[in-house]
Amino acid sequence: MTNIQSLLAQMTLEEKAALCTGAGPWTTTPVERLNLPALTVTDGPHGLRRVVDVFSMINKSLPATCFPTASSLAASWDPALLHEMGQALAAEAIALDVGVILGPGVNMKRSPLCGRNFEYFAEDPYQAGVMATALIEGIQSLGVGTSLKHYAANNQEFERFSMNAEVDERTLREIYLPAFEMAVTKAQPWTVMCSYNKINGTYGSEHRQLLTDILKNEWGFEGFVVSDWGAVHDRVASLKAGLDLEMPGPKPTRVNAVIEAVRNGDLDEAVLDEAARRILNIVCRAAETPKGGEFDAAAHHALARRISAECMVLLKNNGLLPLRDPQHVAVIGRAAMQAHFQGGGSSHINPTAVDVPFTELQKLAANAEISYAAGYPEDDSHNQGLIDEAVGLAQTADVALLYIALPSFKESEGYDRADLDLTAQQVALIQAVTAVQPNTVVILNNGAPVVMGDWIDGTAAVLEAWMMGQAGGGAIADVLFGRVNPSGKLTETVPLRLTDTPAHLNFPGENGVVRYGEGLFIGYRYYDARNVAVQFPFGYGLSYTTFAYNNVRVSAENFRDVDGLTVAVDVTNAGPVAGKEIVQVYVHDHAARLVRPYKELKGFAKVSLQPGETQTVTIPLDFRAFAYYDPAYRQWVTESGQFDILVGASSADIRGRATATLCSTLQLPTILHDESTIRAWFSDPAGRELVAPIFDEMMKNGGMFSADGPEDQSIGMDMINFLMDLPLRSFFHFQETSLTQPPDDITNQLLEQVYGVGR
Repeated sequence: MTNIQSLLAQMTLEEKAALCTGAGPWTTTPVERLNLPALTVTDGPHGLRRVVDVFSMINKSLPATCFPTASSLAASWDPALLHEMGQALAAEAIALDVGVILGPGVNMKRSPLCGRNFEYFAEDPYQAGVMATALIEGIQSLGVGTSLKHYAANNQEFERFSMNAEVDERTLREIYLPAFEMAVTKAQPWTVMCSYNKINGTYGSEHRQLLTDILKNEWGFEGFVVSDWGAVHDRVASLKAGLDLEMPGPKPTRVNAVIEAVRNGDLDEAVLDEAARRILNIVCRAAETPKGGEFDAAAHHALARRISAECMVLLKNNGLLPLRDPQHVAVIGRAAMQAHFQGGGSSHINPTAVDVPFTELQKLAANAEISYAAGYPEDDSHNQGLIDEAVGLAQTADVALLYIALPSFKESEGYDRADLDLTAQQVALIQAVTAVQPNTVVILNNGAPVVMGDWIDGTAAVLEAWMMGQAGGGAIADVLFGRVNPSGKLTETVPLRLTDTPAHLNFPGENGVVRYGEGLFIGYRYYDARNVAVQFPFGYGLSYTTFAYNNVRVSAENFRDVDGLTVAVDVTNAGPVAGKEIVQVYVHDHAARLVRPYKELKGFAKVSLQPGETQTVTIPLDFRAFAYYDPAYRQWVTESGQFDILVGASSADIRGRATATLCSTLQLPTILHDESTIRAWFSDPAGRELVAPIFDEMMKNGGMFSADGPEDQSIGMDMINFLMDLPLRSFFHFQETSLTQPPDDITNQLLEQVYGVGR
């Protein structure tokens, strides 16, 4: 084991400064005289984009397995599956001499228009955190690092390099940070990548509160912080904030700026030493894993096929699926011949092989006649001839399979979507085919939701196949023919209309600012609060079997927050075939001091059941399952009271519930001041003890507080509530005629008493 402190002590100022900037697009700077090697990193949350020449920014990458993208992976709700995939990624990284894989991304799906949503897991921070943690642990279990990204509030592509995301502290803590927090505290990724954008006026690369105060000090992050490529604006300021490594390199001006800042006293060399120490630790750790050799491409392709099938979501099925020995199948859609299996941008993989969906269908339906029509062009043009050809083919078939891929000119890294629609040609194609063939299945390839209202009613079935990875063509065939019972469920709500979506009025921003005006209420939290109908809810997905939920129960009717609670439910496969069900647990707070979403996902489990089999599923809920972040106290807070534990098959399909009473063990400090309302003083134990006697005396003396009944008939208003909302100092000024001391004296005395010191 390398002695990092000894190594650091031997380095010159110039060497330390150089180490904190890349030597090229994909490597750190080596120190040859100390036998310190370079660390090679590569793009690829769902596969390796390892370029041949690590000193070239744009170059063809080496062949690697392209697994399904994150939006697909999340729909599996299977952490064990992602752990297994992580180990396969690590094996390829070892073979291709890669020390750190740049991913996964855990940014929230604030708006379905974000062009990079295919790289992110969910609209829910808990679900995203669990899945990211599993993937990180899988990769790092074999001695390869990860880079958790993009930290933080990076939820759009529009002006992503400079946009200022204005988000309040509570929303940041409850929605946009928890997935990062879970992954850091449970899996300790080797690196965390900062985002391009500003957060509340400060660039992510210079945000000391995020990079140092929260990430390193509060969460205990042990690795190094790396910039997104080109995210640094002021190298010295970013070092001070906690950004350890700037990428890409080489950047002599940045290195010289750091050296000069140390020499002129603008930068404490201890800050540079800490950044260098963190980088050295990871470089040396990566060097302990021998590199080279080969990976089993065939085995990884088979794994990619199995993963892809687990992620597919059956959205609609009138009984047509699984297909049962059709004689003539009309296969329609360009994506059947040209598999649409990954997104564009930095995560674009050079696959080791690609399953052609049409060919894979032929393998599983050897006795059927399978015909093909393109259906739609590669571009956004209208071609009625292609539609007419498809209609003619569909009319003669037993079943029509429409492979519909959202084209890359509508969805990719680098730009946001303009709408949630398929192309006009694709919509017209679906409408025309379903008009003549009732047995029509639509298979979707996309990274984020599309609206379906114009065409879904005419379909017999809809299968969401996502950006399915290189083996997805075979996985689709497995699901269509029943070799795999679909078990995926949505991790992003499918809305009826773009205008229904939570961030619609605040996306993508203007004049360099995007305001997160919807606050906590993204995804299902918003649709619950507004009672807005959706096409398909969060957590939704069909199976070829059915599941019954019975006997929901909790480990205690009364529990302490620090002890948590365990939820149990009996789940039975009530159908004819084996299947997997995703049991979801949501928590509903009966009453809280601050506004809370109606329900929030706090646990889930995926269970495999044979026909007629029953299993008891148990899901633990910890302190955070019941807490909210209170900016007034700058901490997570629980409040004593009742909680409903909602157990369901989706956010909108709650199958059972139990109620338990929480006892909060928190001893919160008093935060009262002279502008706190009378209501706040009465709500605080220390405050109530002090003000209650004063109020009793005032009521005896006939002050305003003694209004006759809750409504003062002389002015027609509820005087009690009016007075309870007054600030303390203002209240005493209203009561001045009934007081024996000046109002300000009484206020100051109360403040001295509640804090025990002069104010």
